[in-house]
Amino acid sequence: MNDDLIQNQPKPYLNPYLAGVGLGIVLLLSYVFMGRGLGASGAITRMSGYAMIAVAPEHTKSLKYMNSYFAEEKHILNEYLVFLLAGVFVGGFVSGALANRIQLKIDKGPTFSPRARLVLAFVGGGISAIGARLARGCTSGQALSGGATLALGSWIFIIGAFAGGYAVAYFVRRQWQ
Repeated sequence: MNDDLIQNQPKPYLNPYLAGVGLGIVLLLSYVFMGRGLGASGAITRMSGYAMIAVAPEHTKSLKYMNSYFAEEKHILNEYLVFLLAGVFVGGFVSGALANRIQLKIDKGPTFSPRARLVLAFVGGGISAIGARLARGCTSGQALSGGATLALGSWIFIIGAFAGGYAVAYFVRRQWQ
């Protein structure tokens, strides 16, 4: 009986310093082999464009923002970042399965309802998505790739993101205690 309980326990998380070094190596290899860094918002934009072509192809040329994606010679989904994002999902699932961590649950504090947690997560995700498109890059693109190239705007973003997180943490920490 105890052996069954031990086998079903999730494995511990990877050391964060080791994971950071691993991420740095992946970023370096991305620059070496692909000539560009990491990021996800470009893949999301391309998938949104593909959905637009499927649903309303007559409107695709009227959107100036998307014209550069539609004007390319290759298929809109034939892009490194689309495959990178797919690999993130597949790799995350495989990693979770190997560590016995796959389960459906809502992480929340004891005083917060599941519905409120999901609503706030959806709103926060929407704000992040709008910000990523306005900044022409997501957090991974800005912080990792831009920070690695010592881009000033990326470092300002990183400092602002951490400052914003610390400022908001004071107001929401009680929900997690």
